[in-house]
Amino acid sequence: MKQLVLSEWLLTQLSQNKFPKRMPTHRRIYEAIRQAISDGVLASGTRLPSTRSLSDELSVSRNTILAAFEQLLDEGYVAAQTGSGTYVAYNQPDGFSKKPISTATIEPKPQDDAGLSRRGKAAAGSLNRQSHEVQPFTPGEDDYSQFPTMLWRRLLNRQWRAPDPSLLDYGHAGGYLPLRMAIAEYLRVSRAVNLTVDQVLITAGTQQSIDLCARLLTDHGDRAWIENPGYWAARRVLEVNGLQLHPVSVDNEGMAPSTKDFRATPKLIYTTPSHQYPKGMVMSYGRRRLLLDYAESRKAWIIEDDYDSEFRFEGRPISSLQGMDQNARVLYMGTFSKVMYPGIRLGYLVVPPNLVTSFKSGLYELQRPGQVVIQAALADFIEEGHFANHIRRLRQTYAERRKLLQKSLATVAEVGARLSPVDSGLHLVVEFDQEVDDVRVATMAAEHGLRVNPLSNYGIGEKREKGLIVGYAYAATENISKYGNVLANVIKAGLKNRTP
Repeated sequence: MKQLVLSEWLLTQLSQNKFPKRMPTHRRIYEAIRQAISDGVLASGTRLPSTRSLSDELSVSRNTILAAFEQLLDEGYVAAQTGSGTYVAYNQPDGFSKKPISTATIEPKPQDDAGLSRRGKAAAGSLNRQSHEVQPFTPGEDDYSQFPTMLWRRLLNRQWRAPDPSLLDYGHAGGYLPLRMAIAEYLRVSRAVNLTVDQVLITAGTQQSIDLCARLLTDHGDRAWIENPGYWAARRVLEVNGLQLHPVSVDNEGMAPSTKDFRATPKLIYTTPSHQYPKGMVMSYGRRRLLLDYAESRKAWIIEDDYDSEFRFEGRPISSLQGMDQNARVLYMGTFSKVMYPGIRLGYLVVPPNLVTSFKSGLYELQRPGQVVIQAALADFIEEGHFANHIRRLRQTYAERRKLLQKSLATVAEVGARLSPVDSGLHLVVEFDQEVDDVRVATMAAEHGLRVNPLSNYGIGEKREKGLIVGYAYAATENISKYGNVLANVIKAGLKNRTP
């Protein structure tokens, strides 16, 4: 590039928004030349104009040009030869060709996933492409506005006043010991989990727990059973880890494997036995026994996701599947995101005794877990009784909201919709006949400012169950009836206009 052309090209580039005028002039010149070298506009060996001539042509001080050149020299983009000048020093390897880009304005192309791997496309895909803004009836959201933030801040401040140096390090040995002890005691009493403290690992939530199980217990191409319909995020994590997903239907007793399913031997079985997600049924004793016996006979691992066991409104708490396991085939996990607030990103994984050492090592090597200060505050939150009190308050609030929503939606029976029985959890399901377009009904609800999810989005295969997943935890109690009536009218209008 001739010297005069370089100065004219620089003037053009410096007028563009990517080199804003608030940036110091020497920095703008440096950035423009650096980009020209990186993009191949200035080829290796090109002689740059002298600092004096370039300062005249750009109408800036020579010191400004000198500062830009010195930065380029320091970073190795150019090299100075005494008595000869300054040259582009970037050397392209033999056989490498980089076509110089045009300096003309190019319209940016829309972003797509053409460059992603199959694993990347699975990870980036989403079953919920709507806005993630929390709205009335958003499924999967707890009412974190009820969380005692002042108390939580006090507990955090207590840890920060004179922090133990170990709290500032990575989380070794599976997590903060007092928190693991508190979780172990809580699970023994409330969930009938059979465990020792050593079996408890603190993770960054459900997805990380599933990911750790998939990484350490399976190889690429292994098969995983998942419930159909089931938790879409678990499906994503398993897909990204290269597992072949085998959907297993659910009935009123939970996961219902058929003879055909039994022939498709899995390495992992992912299930939500205490409150099937999203339909809500409890797995029967017979079905649990069957699943445990099958896992033992095939040396498969069961991942038990107990995501919202704290919110059971009627009857006794449901015991864990892990508590029935006599062959150490179940990995049990839970989360604090549904009880406290989503951003806490803390969960727990209870692994069989023979996997403890490997899982602690794997968690540390793969994830380098941290947030130990938050773990310490959470241990205090549980041990001092605040956790139990918080759950008690939420349970009362959610039970009231559930009843109000059920009452408001009762009229949908007029058009053939059915409300699933709900005695626990944070959502209910409005079930439709097979021919209903539940995506269209969900879109109609969104037009009224209500976020609900189509049940068909949680299924796999051509024949998917239809309905709406309606969350009641986040909606304010005083608004449940109003919004419930709006949603009921939307459902009735949608089903009256169904296409047979």
